[in-house]
Amino acid sequence: MSKIFFDTNIFIYMFEGLEPRRSRMLALRKRMLTRGDQIVTSAMTLGEVLVKPTKLGQLSLIEQYDRAIRATALVVNFDTPIAWRYASLRATHNIRNPDAIQLACASHVGVDLFISNDEKLHQLNIPGIGFITPLENVPL
Repeated sequence: MSKIFFDTNIFIYMFEGLEPRRSRMLALRKRMLTRGDQIVTSAMTLGEVLVKPTKLGQLSLIEQYDRAIRATALVVNFDTPIAWRYASLRATHNIRNPDAIQLACASHVGVDLFISNDEKLHQLNIPGIGFITPLENVPL
Protein backbone atom coordinates (compact mmCIF):
# COMPACT_ATOMS: atom_id res chain seq x y z
CA MET A 1 0.00 0.00 0.00
CA SER A 2 1.30 3.43 -0.96
CA LYS A 3 0.20 6.95 -0.11
CA ILE A 4 -0.19 8.91 -3.31
CA PHE A 5 -0.86 12.64 -3.41
CA PHE A 6 -3.02 13.92 -6.26
CA ASP A 7 -2.37 17.53 -7.22
CA THR A 8 -5.41 19.54 -8.33
CA ASN A 9 -4.85 18.91 -12.03
CA ILE A 10 -5.07 15.16 -11.50
CA PHE A 11 -8.61 15.38 -10.12
CA ILE A 12 -9.58 17.74 -12.92
CA TYR A 13 -8.39 15.15 -15.47
CA MET A 14 -10.52 12.54 -13.76
CA PHE A 15 -13.66 14.71 -13.62
CA GLU A 16 -13.41 16.91 -16.68
CA GLY A 17 -10.34 15.86 -18.57
CA LEU A 18 -9.90 15.23 -22.22
CA GLU A 19 -8.55 12.01 -23.59
CA PRO A 20 -6.04 10.39 -23.23
CA ARG A 21 -5.37 11.85 -19.75
CA ARG A 22 -8.84 11.01 -18.43
CA SER A 23 -8.53 7.35 -19.44
CA ARG A 24 -4.99 7.18 -18.03
CA MET A 25 -6.21 8.65 -14.75
CA LEU A 26 -9.17 6.27 -14.48
CA ALA A 27 -6.96 3.25 -15.24
CA LEU A 28 -4.46 4.41 -12.64
CA ARG A 29 -7.21 4.86 -10.06
CA LYS A 30 -8.52 1.35 -10.75
CA ARG A 31 -5.04 -0.09 -10.27
CA MET A 32 -4.60 1.87 -7.04
CA LEU A 33 -7.84 0.40 -5.67
CA THR A 34 -6.61 -3.11 -6.48
CA ARG A 35 -3.32 -2.44 -4.69
CA GLY A 36 -4.98 -0.79 -1.68
CA ASP A 37 -3.20 2.53 -2.20
CA GLN A 38 -4.41 5.63 -0.37
CA ILE A 39 -5.08 8.88 -2.21
CA VAL A 40 -4.10 12.04 -0.38
CA THR A 41 -4.87 15.61 -1.40
CA SER A 42 -5.36 18.99 0.26
CA ALA A 43 -8.38 21.11 1.12
CA MET A 44 -7.00 23.58 -1.42
CA THR A 45 -7.43 20.94 -4.14
CA LEU A 46 -11.05 20.50 -3.13
CA GLY A 47 -11.58 24.26 -3.36
CA GLU A 48 -9.87 24.51 -6.74
CA VAL A 49 -11.87 21.64 -8.23
CA LEU A 50 -15.09 23.33 -7.10
CA VAL A 51 -14.33 26.69 -8.75
CA LYS A 52 -15.67 25.90 -12.22
CA PRO A 53 -18.97 24.28 -11.18
CA THR A 54 -19.46 27.07 -8.62
CA LYS A 55 -18.89 29.72 -11.28
CA LEU A 56 -21.44 27.96 -13.48
CA GLY A 57 -23.93 27.55 -10.61
CA GLN A 58 -23.95 23.75 -10.98
CA LEU A 59 -24.92 22.74 -7.45
CA SER A 60 -25.32 19.05 -8.26
CA LEU A 61 -21.83 18.94 -9.78
CA ILE A 62 -20.39 20.78 -6.77
CA GLU A 63 -21.90 18.18 -4.47
CA GLN A 64 -20.79 15.31 -6.72
CA TYR A 65 -17.15 16.49 -6.86
CA ASP A 66 -17.10 17.19 -3.11
CA ARG A 67 -18.46 13.73 -2.29
CA ALA A 68 -16.13 11.99 -4.74
CA ILE A 69 -12.99 13.64 -3.40
CA ARG A 70 -13.83 13.29 0.29
CA ALA A 71 -14.94 9.66 -0.16
CA THR A 72 -11.79 8.57 -1.98
CA ALA A 73 -9.03 10.75 -0.53
CA LEU A 74 -7.56 11.82 2.76
CA VAL A 75 -8.08 15.60 2.56
CA VAL A 76 -5.33 17.40 4.48
CA ASN A 77 -6.18 20.78 5.99
CA PHE A 78 -3.67 23.61 6.07
CA ASP A 79 -2.86 24.08 9.77
CA THR A 80 -0.01 25.41 11.91
CA PRO A 81 2.50 22.53 11.46
CA ILE A 82 1.88 22.60 7.71
CA ALA A 83 2.32 26.39 7.71
CA TRP A 84 5.83 25.87 9.08
CA ARG A 85 6.60 23.41 6.25
CA TYR A 86 5.10 25.86 3.77
CA ALA A 87 7.36 28.65 5.03
CA SER A 88 10.41 26.42 4.74
CA LEU A 89 9.52 25.41 1.18
CA ARG A 90 8.90 29.01 0.09
CA ALA A 91 12.19 30.09 1.70
CA THR A 92 14.29 27.38 0.02
CA HIS A 93 12.62 26.86 -3.37
CA ASN A 94 11.42 29.20 -6.07
CA ILE A 95 7.85 27.87 -6.18
CA ARG A 96 4.42 29.46 -6.28
CA ASN A 97 2.27 29.73 -3.15
CA PRO A 98 -0.28 27.06 -4.25
CA ASP A 99 2.52 24.61 -5.08
CA ALA A 100 4.14 25.20 -1.69
CA ILE A 101 0.80 24.54 0.04
CA GLN A 102 0.33 21.28 -1.86
CA LEU A 103 3.88 20.11 -1.19
CA ALA A 104 3.68 21.09 2.49
CA CYS A 105 0.45 19.11 2.94
CA ALA A 106 1.94 16.09 1.15
CA SER A 107 5.20 16.13 3.09
CA HIS A 108 3.36 16.57 6.39
CA VAL A 109 1.49 13.28 5.99
CA GLY A 110 4.39 11.55 4.23
CA VAL A 111 3.59 10.32 0.74
CA ASP A 112 5.39 7.86 -1.46
CA LEU A 113 4.40 9.62 -4.66
CA PHE A 114 3.20 13.10 -5.58
CA ILE A 115 1.48 13.21 -8.98
CA SER A 116 1.40 16.57 -10.74
CA ASN A 117 1.79 17.68 -14.31
CA ASP A 118 3.41 20.91 -13.10
CA GLU A 119 6.87 20.42 -14.61
CA LYS A 120 8.51 22.90 -12.22
CA LEU A 121 7.91 20.49 -9.35
CA HIS A 122 9.38 17.34 -10.88
CA GLN A 123 13.01 18.13 -10.07
CA LEU A 124 12.34 18.98 -6.41
CA ASN A 125 13.49 16.78 -3.56
CA ILE A 126 11.14 17.38 -0.62
CA PRO A 127 11.51 15.53 2.71
CA GLY A 128 8.39 13.43 3.31
CA ILE A 129 7.71 12.95 -0.41
CA GLY A 130 9.22 9.88 -2.09
CA PHE A 131 9.20 11.41 -5.54
CA ILE A 132 7.25 13.77 -7.77
CA THR A 133 6.20 12.71 -11.24
CA PRO A 134 3.78 13.59 -14.05
CA LEU A 135 0.74 11.40 -14.64
CA GLU A 136 2.30 9.88 -17.77
CA ASN A 137 5.30 8.58 -15.80
CA VAL A 138 3.50 7.06 -12.80
CA PRO A 139 5.27 3.75 -12.11
CA LEU A 140 2.19 1.82 -11.00
